[in-house]
Amino acid sequence: MDEALYAYPEADRPWVRTNFVCTVDGAAYDVTGVTGTLGGDIDSEVFQLLRRLADVIVVGAGTARIERYGPADVPIAVVSLSLEVPDRLRAPGQVVVTTEDADADGQAVLREAGVEVIAHGEVEIDWDAVLADFDARGWRKILCEGGPTLHGELLRRDLVDEVCLTVAPVVASGDAPRISHSRHAVHHGMTLGHAEAVGDVLLTRWVRDRS
Repeated sequence: MDEALYAYPEADRPWVRTNFVCTVDGAAYDVTGVTGTLGGDIDSEVFQLLRRLADVIVVGAGTARIERYGPADVPIAVVSLSLEVPDRLRAPGQVVVTTEDADADGQAVLREAGVEVIAHGEVEIDWDAVLADFDARGWRKILCEGGPTLHGELLRRDLVDEVCLTVAPVVASGDAPRISHSRHAVHHGMTLGHAEAVGDVLLTRWVRDRS
């Protein structure tokens, strides 16, 4: 895989990239309820490449549990209002993003385990403040790996700069969600960064059109 296809742009602010795989008919999960096998080896290769390029990986707590996340070579920032973080990510070097009014005792327990708690906003996470916090730490290459609810929230706030999407050669039907879900509909224009077919798998990258 050509790393240049996925190089982050030179930006003076955090750049939010999201990465997903879906079926031809738009399902975000396979029949087992996970994404890991949908795109095959080439999607796994892109997944690992995007992680290597990132400064921080952002993921919802539900996705982290379902996909059995563990520590990576870059910090993983788990997003959770309830502070229900998978045990494997309750470790030094890991991060939790939550609200200021999240359970104080729960925050203290995480900090005692060496987890860095980033808390901004009340009731809802203040994502502008979170990204400013990331920026202050030198984390400008942001990779969000889902899930659909977190993706939908970032899209609602128009904070997604780029979507990397693998289309797997499968149709699934069923009730699997799309790659983003929200009560709020949006209409954000995107431009095609690239589309590369590897066998029957289609690798695409879409960039937010802010012109």
